[in-house]
Amino acid sequence: MDALIKSLRPGKPSDAKPTESKILDGRPAELDPAEFLAAAVRADQPRPSRAEAENAVETLLSYIGENPAREGLLDTPRRVVEAFDELYQGYHQCPAEALNRTFGETAGYDDFVLVRDIEFTSQCEHHMMPFYGRAHIAYTPVERVVGLSKLARLTDIFARRLQTQEHLTAQIAAAIDEILKPRGVAVMIEAEHTCMSVRGVAKQPLYRHVPRQSSGAGAFPVHGARVAAVALADLARD
Repeated sequence: MDALIKSLRPGKPSDAKPTESKILDGRPAELDPAEFLAAAVRADQPRPSRAEAENAVETLLSYIGENPAREGLLDTPRRVVEAFDELYQGYHQCPAEALNRTFGETAGYDDFVLVRDIEFTSQCEHHMMPFYGRAHIAYTPVERVVGLSKLARLTDIFARRLQTQEHLTAQIAAAIDEILKPRGVAVMIEAEHTCMSVRGVAKQPLYRHVPRQSSGAGAFPVHGARVAAVALADLARD
């Protein structure tokens, strides 16, 4: 399990102590805004042709000792490349576009908005094997809110790329923070990794809880961050 909780946006009231503010300052250095403000693949980016991709699959079939010319495998290279187009379509989608429509009729609502149990499937970037689970997203809007389905859409865009669970968590939180500019955002992901459950040690993985607090473009006050962390942890135990 991974969680990322951002502390209060600068300029808003905060109960953070001076010593805490220094610790909570700054967005994680590894996150480049380009990761969530535009599609990952540029239109002019050089890429192998579909035929070259299918030939690569055929090579892998030969590598494992199979005969790519046998009847059951004749269409496998084409099917694999088509599956890749679907599984990794997130590279061609822009996260910012998923959150570009907001609504201002909130009647002064200033509490958390929480969407839980967003199912997702992603692919481990180390072994290109699936990991899947649920994402829980909470944010405190400032005047405007986004449609709840858009948060699920955002999760899918990032999930349909090669990922680690930690990076997926951070990207979702950073995109919401940068694009919606809420008062705060918290994201928690729990997942099973088949690269651990069906290979290697072949054990069911334990969920990991990796909380992180920072005050990049926005977030919860410190006491609110703690409350959100407890709330999201309670969700995971349901």
